[in-house]
Amino acid sequence: MGSIDRAFEPLSTLGSFHMIFTRLGRKNSAASTFALAIALATGGAFAVTALEAPAFAQKEKKEKKAKPQYSKGFIEAYKPLETIAAAEPVDYPAIKAGIPGLVAAVETDDDRYAAGSFIYSNGAKNQDQAASLQGMEMMLKSGKVPEDKIGQFNFVAGQVAYAAKNYAKARPYFQAAADAGYTENDPMIFVAESYFAEDQPQQGLTYLSDLINAKIAAGETVDEGWLRRGLAQAYNNQLNSEVRKYSTWYVTQHPSDESWRDAVAILLNTGGYQNPEILDLLRLGQRAGVLNDAKLYLEYMDAADYRRLPAEVVSLIDEGYAKGVLDKTDPYVVDTRRQAAERAVKDRADLAGLKADADKAGASIATVLAAGDTLLALSEPADAETYYAKAVNMPGANAPMVLTRLGIAQFDQGKLAEAKATFDKVEGAREAIANLWAIYATQQASGAAM
Repeated sequence: MGSIDRAFEPLSTLGSFHMIFTRLGRKNSAASTFALAIALATGGAFAVTALEAPAFAQKEKKEKKAKPQYSKGFIEAYKPLETIAAAEPVDYPAIKAGIPGLVAAVETDDDRYAAGSFIYSNGAKNQDQAASLQGMEMMLKSGKVPEDKIGQFNFVAGQVAYAAKNYAKARPYFQAAADAGYTENDPMIFVAESYFAEDQPQQGLTYLSDLINAKIAAGETVDEGWLRRGLAQAYNNQLNSEVRKYSTWYVTQHPSDESWRDAVAILLNTGGYQNPEILDLLRLGQRAGVLNDAKLYLEYMDAADYRRLPAEVVSLIDEGYAKGVLDKTDPYVVDTRRQAAERAVKDRADLAGLKADADKAGASIATVLAAGDTLLALSEPADAETYYAKAVNMPGANAPMVLTRLGIAQFDQGKLAEAKATFDKVEGAREAIANLWAIYATQQASGAAM
């Protein structure tokens, strides 16, 4: 049986990672952008009544304010449009036709705010994005927006621009909303989303990364939705360094079966690894208990190779049977287990001789490493650690691989601090694998994992 094609397997085989993409709909998603704007308009926040109280009509009446100063020309331009807007059914084309004259009549900031409120409210009700944005911008430029509403107004301006696909204009409004202290609906995530919508994933991920780093530096937990969104964007756009970064954040900030399954699956599919690396990555998935798919078990079986690590293959197949993941009637699995079981008996019988050869002063790196690998596969991690520790300093040793397996042997003994320290020494192509192992060891030591 050949190696399983991993080019894009997680969408079909790694269920939870697929769910990242299907769960990304948020309450503040772009699809509902204009709906929110309409709700705000019709709910009274920006509703226009008479000129005497053009903004925040119901709520603001309760607050004592200076009487607005409207110019005579503006009142003359406003009144006919107000009458049209109050009629049923509303003749919106007539209102829209009168907007240029209303704007031209503006003389004071109160005029500007009232005109903007009128234009925004009627534009939003009629799903006229251009008019809605024009009205919101006029209100913001008037200087008459109540201080405690500046963030909300900027957010809605950003949403209207976003809905109109004017992403470059939307960004500064979302940023201004955040700067004003507005936190509802995650205005900062919309800045990142505006880049994603423009097919600028790297720019969006860079902005989102800065937000995440700031949260982490402040000792705050990062919103899981941010991490899933960044991870999906990185994965879909094949930005593998970003994929690994977001995977690491995901399991660190929100350790769970789901996040660990996704992290292992993502690295498997983006790392470009060969069997030795795949073996040590899937060993992590097995220790974490997140292998839940037959293809992953078959991948693990191929990477372990029943001719090299037969005892581990037997244990793996038995685990797959017990979990109901592997089919007990699959000829390939049945035959592999049979041959692996036969070889495992021989490995145990030959183990004393292998250890004696590996203990010799002139033992080759191949012999010492074989002893470590065989002992680790036979679930004898303490003895395996001894041989890996010896092998790592020998000429010709593949240090990243030996250190990874030394760390695994330490992990399997419950020597979690030592394991993390060992994993932290791994460099090169295996660094991402070892980094996940180090995170998992730390979480196990603190009781935080899952």
